[in-house]
Amino acid sequence: MDWNKDEGRSLPDVKAASNNQDVNPSGQRLSIKSLLQLTSDDTKEFICGWGAAVINVTVTYPINKIIFRQILENVAANDAIRQLSREGLQLLYRGILPPLCQKTLSISIMFSVYEGSKTRLILLSNRPMISKILAANIAGTAEAILMPLERVQTLLQDWRYHNKFRNTTHVFKYLLMNYGIAECYRGLFPIILRNGLSNMTFFTLRDESKTIIGDENHGVFANFVSGAFIGGFTSTIFYPMNVIKINMQNKVGGEFEKITVVFREIWIARNRSITSFYHGVHLNYMRSFISWGVINAAYDFLKSFVL
Repeated sequence: MDWNKDEGRSLPDVKAASNNQDVNPSGQRLSIKSLLQLTSDDTKEFICGWGAAVINVTVTYPINKIIFRQILENVAANDAIRQLSREGLQLLYRGILPPLCQKTLSISIMFSVYEGSKTRLILLSNRPMISKILAANIAGTAEAILMPLERVQTLLQDWRYHNKFRNTTHVFKYLLMNYGIAECYRGLFPIILRNGLSNMTFFTLRDESKTIIGDENHGVFANFVSGAFIGGFTSTIFYPMNVIKINMQNKVGGEFEKITVVFREIWIARNRSITSFYHGVHLNYMRSFISWGVINAAYDFLKSFVL
């Protein structure tokens, strides 16, 4: 993909006006209202992201649950699998509703906000690289709105709360009635940090792969392979952020700890070993490899029909 090419996306109407206008480097006068206005392309990007994420969540949820146990209990994959086997099939998909809602909406927001922000920022600045970096972080921050769903998922997956919380609705009701909305956003900072850096890495490598391979050679299989390797690589680099996030969110009530404090607690509890922050990373890579391969291929496939 050419860094300076806008891929033929339709843009909001650009009209000359006397008030609330900016002039982009090409001399085109842009009204603030037109830049903020949602377009049909924004909606279509959202729909493509949503469709690509639905099947991904259903397929990868059991793997995610094994990884969660490894992170929380600091155990090997075989031990985590044995724990889930003892609990039975009826509890295997316990907690899937929050990630189903969160992931589908998150992927939709990720693609639509990134593409929409990138297009508008390039119009304003004519600096494609900076625009893509800013757009990736804007999308990552927007995704964090859905953080309460991650929070609930963490509590439902933790065996310590099996007898305390019945389902998603019960967890939300308990947190809101006893602690308020702030408790739903425990662990917000590592999520914003993870989202922004992950999006920046993913979209940069994704665009570069399209440039190297060429758009004409990017069929379903090529999109799956490139998305799989890029997603696996990105999730592996930022995996420790998930370890910190989960250890923040498996607590209910009490002081909101700083990310540095939680990092130090984990570091000391796990014998001051950096490798302990990567327990579960192998399954995480496998899950991300499959997940992002499916998402990338499905997104571009849907996009070819919808856009």
